[in-house]
Order: sequence, then structure tokens, then C-alpha cells
Amino acid sequence: MDIALLNTRVTFQKKTVTMDEIGNQIVSWEDCFSCAATISGEGGGETFAAASEEDRSDMAVTVRWCKKTEAVTMTDCRILFQDAAYDINRIDHMSFKKKSIKFFCRKERK
Repeated sequence: MDIALLNTRVTFQKKTVTMDEIGNQIVSWEDCFSCAATISGEGGGETFAAASEEDRSDMAVTVRWCKKTEAVTMTDCRILFQDAAYDINRIDHMSFKKKSIKFFCRKERK
């Protein structure tokens, strides 16, 4: 992995679910860690749902392998990049060589 390509900073967040006094679940996101990354494959488009236009950008985030990035899951983590939240759709462990991990993400719906 070429270290010079890790030219942007991303923040990984972890989901926490709490209950309020009447039993409703409240989802909140806490910053877990931040690291250098390569952003590639920016694409996506716009979709129309319920008479409103929506941005559905997607991208691939490649980071160096470490214990923290290995523990990231699709169900309870997301990535912040340039003040926008991205849901993780797929994780590629790059042949399990423990050098890098690629996260395929889609911009979170508001």
C-alpha cells in the first residue's frame, strides 16, 4: 500500500442504543477513532422517492489494517467524511493480508 495515497482523514463512529423512560429506543453515534484514508470510486446519483429528490452518493474508503479497523462491522459502525455520514455496505479485507481494509459506503439518508 502506497502511504502517500492516504491523503484524507475519516472518522469511524459506533452506534449506541439507549432506552428512554417510556421504552423508546434512542440511537446515538459516538466517535470511535480517526485515521488517514484513501477515498475512491466516488459515484452514485440522485433518486426520486416520495416526490423528493435525494442524493445517493457512494464511495470506497481504504485504510491501513489495525486492530481497530478490523473490529469495524457493517451493522453498528459508520464513517464520517467531510461532515457527511456514510453507511458501510460491504467490507473487503483485501485477501486477509493484514495490510489494508476497504469499506464500500453509501451516503446516509436524512
